[in-house]
Amino acid sequence: MRFVAYQDETGAEAVGRLDGTRVHRLRGTDRIDRHTSTATLRDALPDDEGVELDGLTLLPVCRPQKIFCVGLNYRAHIEETGRELPEYPVLFPKFASNLIGHGAAIVLPPESAQVDYEAELAVVIGTAGRRISRDDALDHVLGYTICNDVTMRDFQYRTHQWMQGKAWDGSTPLGPVLVTADELDPGKLDIALRLNGRGMQSSTTDRLIFDVPALIEVTSRFTRLEPGDVILTGTPGGVGYRRDPQVFLTDGDEVEVEIGGIGTLRNTVRAEG
Repeated sequence: MRFVAYQDETGAEAVGRLDGTRVHRLRGTDRIDRHTSTATLRDALPDDEGVELDGLTLLPVCRPQKIFCVGLNYRAHIEETGRELPEYPVLFPKFASNLIGHGAAIVLPPESAQVDYEAELAVVIGTAGRRISRDDALDHVLGYTICNDVTMRDFQYRTHQWMQGKAWDGSTPLGPVLVTADELDPGKLDIALRLNGRGMQSSTTDRLIFDVPALIEVTSRFTRLEPGDVILTGTPGGVGYRRDPQVFLTDGDEVEVEIGGIGTLRNTVRAEG
C-alpha cells in the first residue's frame, strides 16, 4: 500500500491511501507519528470517493520524534571523501522542523554559500522496540520513502560534528509517498538524483555498507525506536561538494530524487527572502 500526507481544503493535516491517482483519506488518522503503528495504518478505513493527487499540497510523509541520519554508507561516497571505510555507522541527528514535503521549496539560507544535495532511502518505523536484533529488524518497519538530505557544507565542516550543516529548518524534503514494507526489498532498489535534469547520483541500495537491518539494530541498541521515527540510510557518490568543479544548489534549481518502487521526490530551490 502507498500513503501520502497532505493538507485538506481547510489546511488541516490528513493522511490518505493512494490508489492510482486518487487519494482516499483515512478516517481517524491525520498524521503518521508515534501513535501510528503498522496495524493502525493497515486497518484505518479510507473514504470511498477520494480526491486527485495532482493539486494536493503534500506534507512530509511522517512526523517523527527522532530522525537518525547515516553518513558514509556507500563505498563510492567514502572514496570521493578520501576517508577510510567505517567499522561502525556514522550517525547524526535531524529534527522534525527540518522536514518539508514533495513540491515545497528548498530555501537557501543567506548564511550558507555551499548548499548541497544528497539522495537517500528513508526507513519509517512502524513497531516500537529497543535492542532489536538484526533478524527481527524488518518486522519493525512501517515502510520506505525518499529523502533529500540537503546539507550546508560550509557549516558541516566547521567542526568534527556535522549537525550544524545538517539540521537547518525547512531544508530536508521527505516523500512524496510512503510505501509499506511488504511491497519492497530495501536492499535491491535503484537510487538516483537529477539536478535540472542532469544525472548527478546513481547507485543501488545493495551497495550500502550498513544495510537497513544493521542500522535498526545499531540505533535501537542505545534508544527505543518509536512509530514514525525515521532512519536516513546515507547517500551514494556524486555529491556536489566533491565534484570538480564543485556544484551547489542555486535559486531556481529543480532537484529530483528517484528510487525504484517508490517514485520521485521533486523540489525547487529558492533563495530565502
